[in-house]
Amino acid sequence: MTQVHDFNGGIAGNGLFWTVQIPDDAVTVTDDTVTIAVRNVAVVDQLTFPNTAPDGAIVNLGNSGHAPATVSFDIIYTKSGRARHVRPISTDPLNPFNWAGEMSDATNSGSFSVAYTDGSFSAHGNFSSQGNFGEIGRERNGSFVRHEDEDEGNQGENEQAAAALQSAGQASTHEAVAQPSASAKPSASAPKFRGKVPVEAFVH
Repeated sequence: MTQVHDFNGGIAGNGLFWTVQIPDDAVTVTDDTVTIAVRNVAVVDQLTFPNTAPDGAIVNLGNSGHAPATVSFDIIYTKSGRARHVRPISTDPLNPFNWAGEMSDATNSGSFSVAYTDGSFSAHGNFSSQGNFGEIGRERNGSFVRHEDEDEGNQGENEQAAAALQSAGQASTHEAVAQPSASAKPSASAPKFRGKVPVEAFVH
């Protein structure tokens, strides 16, 4: 497969890569939706990744061979159904079950436009996550997981997922490396494994 375009935030002078900050007022949160609307955000079209020398050696990960561009998009995340309670079942900061929150199934849809700053290329379109996994909610991890989270509500998703892993013959979920096997089929409500950073509330 030949790569045609790869729009990203480039690499900042401090080493931060592929990430851009958007204004606080670009995000609107209601009880059931999160809307993000940005206009003319500066990005680059990487064209090739990674950049390589004629001998095949990697030159860098994004500081050359790119075309400056801007991107605009409107996206709305919409939750559905009742919120599911997630409570921590581990105090290990590396354990994927060391978090708490209230999560709901969600979909997203929106539109985008992108253009080179020299006007030589542009594109626009619509997108939707319909039929794919998505969730929205508030979560707490790291130092923001309160002790009382461990005792709230009925059996939480973390406990359900832990039981599914144990029944699939996996190691104890109190080990930091616990992961489901390829043959395990977690329930639709089981939390998806993902990296965590200490934040009090996060929408994803």
